[in-house]
Amino acid sequence: MCGIIGIASQSPVSARAWLALGRDALRHRGPDDAGLWWSADNCVGLGHSRLAILDLSPTGHQPMQDARGELCIVFNGEIYNFADLRQQLAAKGHRFRSSSDTEVILAAYREWGTDCLARLNGAFAFALHDIRQKRLFMARDRAGEKPLFYAQGQDALRFASELKGLMADTTFARRIDPEALDCYLAMRYVPGERCLLQGVKKLPPAHALVFDLASGQSRLWRYWQLPELSDATAEGGADETGLLNELEALLEDAVRRQLVADVPVGVLLSGGVDSSLITAMAARSAPRVKTFTIRFPGYGQYDETEHARLIARHFGTEHLELSAAESSVDLLPLLARGFDEPMVDSSMIPTYLVSRLVREHCTVALGGDGGDELFGGYPHYNRLLWLQRRTGAIPQILRAALARTAQTLLPVGFKGGNWLQALAVDLRTGLPLIFSLFDRDARRRLMAGHGTWKLAAEQIREERIPGSADLLQRATRMDFGNYLAEDILVKVDRASMLNSLEVRAPLLDYRLIEFAFGKVPSRLKATARGRKLLLKRLAQRVLPPAFDLERKQGFSIPLAAWLRSGPWKAFFRETLLGSDSNLFDRKEVERLLAGQEQGRANSEQLFALVLFELWRREYQVSM
Repeated sequence: MCGIIGIASQSPVSARAWLALGRDALRHRGPDDAGLWWSADNCVGLGHSRLAILDLSPTGHQPMQDARGELCIVFNGEIYNFADLRQQLAAKGHRFRSSSDTEVILAAYREWGTDCLARLNGAFAFALHDIRQKRLFMARDRAGEKPLFYAQGQDALRFASELKGLMADTTFARRIDPEALDCYLAMRYVPGERCLLQGVKKLPPAHALVFDLASGQSRLWRYWQLPELSDATAEGGADETGLLNELEALLEDAVRRQLVADVPVGVLLSGGVDSSLITAMAARSAPRVKTFTIRFPGYGQYDETEHARLIARHFGTEHLELSAAESSVDLLPLLARGFDEPMVDSSMIPTYLVSRLVREHCTVALGGDGGDELFGGYPHYNRLLWLQRRTGAIPQILRAALARTAQTLLPVGFKGGNWLQALAVDLRTGLPLIFSLFDRDARRRLMAGHGTWKLAAEQIREERIPGSADLLQRATRMDFGNYLAEDILVKVDRASMLNSLEVRAPLLDYRLIEFAFGKVPSRLKATARGRKLLLKRLAQRVLPPAFDLERKQGFSIPLAAWLRSGPWKAFFRETLLGSDSNLFDRKEVERLLAGQEQGRANSEQLFALVLFELWRREYQVSM
């Protein structure tokens, strides 16, 4: 992967030094090469930091122009079907000077225009300047694996892979968007096009944007969306054996394509179903697969090495077991700086440590992200289906009253509190916010005294709930477009890129996504008692008989234990109470800290506030 940055303006840009500074702020994303390009009229500037994966020669340098000098692109990501596209385009008369997938995008755009997006299979974010049509064309991959932020002013548009690229300009406004902050405190992340910085947007997954340099206007559109599940399939008309065969063929092909690189490639093998299946498919395509498992000394409950060894032995991989260093609280300022826009997931710490270790052995690693959202793997799916079955006969007015009582009387961090509040939701059409960080009342207390802040998260989230009548379809689609895109993929991208490691996700090949949501009925995903049913049946087919199909070990850290005493507790208290400039209400923070000491589950809430304050101070962001 790489870092991209640029500006497109209606008038020549005079203040240009920030572009090189912004590019260099993204150096961790691409330490192998750097480039800068300005159009002849100085209206468009593009910058690139390169992590060389395909075509390591100078012909892969970016920004890259086509042979006619009419198109120029900066590209972050990988196009996994670039070889097929290259063949098609060569047959149409296109000539290539490099063996890179970047040049294939240029040719695809010249041949098909913006419709080329439908033909790209990959993880990508790019910006392409079309000199002929005087426009900038930007796009992001279907699942949202690669990031792209942008800010549009009166006559110009700026973009970057990460916010720190834009903030390299010292004149760039750094004020918090109040609605986005409310989302962060409620949902743990900022969804959709919103951004914590006022005036900045994220290009949403599966979206494209064209900025017209003549008019200064932009057009944003969705170029792809999840397919609908047919009524016949939903009602039980699916051929289970046929689906299993198709799943196996799609996954094998996705893994084969994502193993292609001109640098060492490995597989992140946790020993769970998803990573084990990817290892199995990789062993079919590569003569000697490298697999990596990480152990965390001192925390036996998080040790998965035995499960990974079983898979590694069975498939004869070149297996390395790596020991992560102790998770020091000193990592938090580094992560707050690296993640730009904070999101609340303390597993960013082990994800960063894993990436740092694996990068010593390879430049590209395949991971198992996406399996839970596509195939019904999260425990809350079981609970939702159970809740729907058990509470359907209870009058809505009574359930709503119980939920309101729970919200009013239960303190933040009370175990099971979010599930009690979920009783208010009509599960025929809605979805409860099970992993809510702070409810409305708690957010009011936290933000007391900030007149610019307002409650908005519930309404914003409500607008994003899919309209499916099937509860599991609704839940998995919601998680795909929100939790996966705004938490999981952000965490993996930033943590890996901080170590200049490219992590690929074969399960997010768009053909597998369309298969999972368009062909697999809910009964083959999850029930009140089982999860990831079709994927586990594939595991029974291709993994060793001794493999434990029911084991589910989340990638987490013992944050609650660390906060009971020692440096973590002291650091959190000092960060949140050691300065009068803190954004959050002091009394409410003290209540949260006291609740944690009393055994309440406040660790993620405190983590959210600490990470936010570290980020805000690092980048000098104000309310």
